[in-house]
Amino acid sequence: MNQKINRMPVLFIGHGNPMNAIDTNDFTKTLASLGKRIPKPKAILCISAHWMTEGTWITEMSHPKTIHDFYGFPKALFDVQYPAPGAPELATPIRKTAEEFNVNSDKELWGLDHGSWSVLKHMYPDANIPVLQMSVYMEQTAEYHLKLGEKLRPLRDQGILILGSGNIVHNLRQLIWEEPATPYPWAIEFDEWAKQKIKSRDFKSLATQYLQTESGKLSVPSQDHYYPLFPVLGASDSTDEIHFEFEGIQNGSISMRAVSFGLSK
Repeated sequence: MNQKINRMPVLFIGHGNPMNAIDTNDFTKTLASLGKRIPKPKAILCISAHWMTEGTWITEMSHPKTIHDFYGFPKALFDVQYPAPGAPELATPIRKTAEEFNVNSDKELWGLDHGSWSVLKHMYPDANIPVLQMSVYMEQTAEYHLKLGEKLRPLRDQGILILGSGNIVHNLRQLIWEEPATPYPWAIEFDEWAKQKIKSRDFKSLATQYLQTESGKLSVPSQDHYYPLFPVLGASDSTDEIHFEFEGIQNGSISMRAVSFGLSK
């Protein structure tokens, strides 16, 4: 019984503009609420769109650094530190859980980029929960990341929160900086298509058909922000309640959709 009570949900968060890290808005308030609703995790495994690699990697350091992987933003954003501890003792067991994927260990080069800390800063502002970050293997397919998530699923019963951070719609070339920005019709169309596929658990279509329409090609010009969705989908199971925790399009061309699996309202 205890195992079921302590089982972690899995989350996909559309993190959007880096300024969300220091802004207070409906989205960041939702993140704060999520942090209070989820049972306290033993650790967090965050798959971030901003760590794009050859091969799949996981951080394995005691004190991951805060990486400010952006430019042109206010100094206040660069001043943010998220000093969450790492969990190097968990990295090897996690790698063994997904042994066939040959997950590599990073002990010094990376840390926590803003795909992780801009979200976790609102969910867990005390930075007191250990965080491991996992990369996106860009040369692989969405199906690869879906199968990786299936292998990671047992981590949920070990108190580890699996969190994917990206954006279902992410087109920086079409970005509208003025707010409020009217969403592009193609962004709305693709975001809704993805929502319906998630609701019906048609993960195969999400993985294989996303570039078959013009709206899909515009919404996913590069897979980096789309792929973090798939380890989350893979780590979910058919008994999980699905809830869309946040919906909306930011800057015209970035979907802020956040979805939870296995988290009761």
